[in-house]
Amino acid sequence: MAFKTIRKLPALAEIIAKAPLTADLQKIKDARDAELKAIIEHKSDRFLVIIGPCSADDEDTVTEYVTKLAKVYEKLKDKLFVVPRIYTNKPRTTGEGYKGMMHQPDPTSAPNMADGIAAIRNIHLRCIKETGLTAADEMLYPDNLVYCEDLLGYIAIGARSVENQHHRLTSSGISIPVGLKNPTSGDLNVMFNAIKAAQTAHTFIFRDAEVATTGNPLSHAIMRGSVNRQGEDIPNYHYEDLQQAVELYEKRGLKYPMIVVDANHSNSAKQYQEQPRIAKDILHTRQNNAKIKQVVRGLMIESYLKEGRQDVHGGTYEHGRSITDPCLGWEATEELLHYIAENV
Repeated sequence: MAFKTIRKLPALAEIIAKAPLTADLQKIKDARDAELKAIIEHKSDRFLVIIGPCSADDEDTVTEYVTKLAKVYEKLKDKLFVVPRIYTNKPRTTGEGYKGMMHQPDPTSAPNMADGIAAIRNIHLRCIKETGLTAADEMLYPDNLVYCEDLLGYIAIGARSVENQHHRLTSSGISIPVGLKNPTSGDLNVMFNAIKAAQTAHTFIFRDAEVATTGNPLSHAIMRGSVNRQGEDIPNYHYEDLQQAVELYEKRGLKYPMIVVDANHSNSAKQYQEQPRIAKDILHTRQNNAKIKQVVRGLMIESYLKEGRQDVHGGTYEHGRSITDPCLGWEATEELLHYIAENV
């Protein structure tokens, strides 16, 4: 095999021992997990908002963002359940570009995954400790899940991973909510097949063991738009799209029908400033269709301290502005959160 070992990674037990989830933080996580479970099981009418940077790039800056978010959430928590996005692994279509904190804990330095594993545990732990919020992360590499699963409140499966068998089976053994996106083709049947697989018990190889799972009934759909053969973005957040998805849920007989709509990516054609308009459109649709309102129970929004995006140039970049996809700035974010709370 043409693999060259760069460095050995610390043992999992050693990694967790250096940055453990303490008993007081476990209580915070357990309470948050119970609240989100109640939303997905339709026992709570609070509306889920998964919001934050396209990618986490700096511990201090992301913590500053989540601290601001927590202060707004405190005012709106009767209506909303807010989960910060702390995405530490980033898929790259061509394999080029910033792959997230797991690979490159300092975006201006060379990759170092031993340091990256420590960095992602530290950032998730710090946000729980300082803000009381458990975060969402993307499961890009199923085998890496063990490094931070105990800290997360929500896991997303991306559009390019949703057809992968290992992602589907691993999702069936996760005890927290897993949102599975429709693929870039837009084929909703692919997404619903993935949800079915995630909700079903399986036996398979995970890391170095044969494992059995019981299925994850909290697995659900994320609508993120699609891309046609000409490379054009096709949204799927409109009334007819959501109605179709609700009908497919009914036909499939899956547990706890739940749709989160991603307001960015192909739904906005990556025009980040369109996210408030799209969110308002979805809220309007919910008010005009009882079935859609019952099933469409969340939004996913990309925002950061500063709007837009940037490239890392000459080993430097401006903290608080995305270095991957463009995001809403903080002022627009705060205004949008208040609007959502007033219109759910």
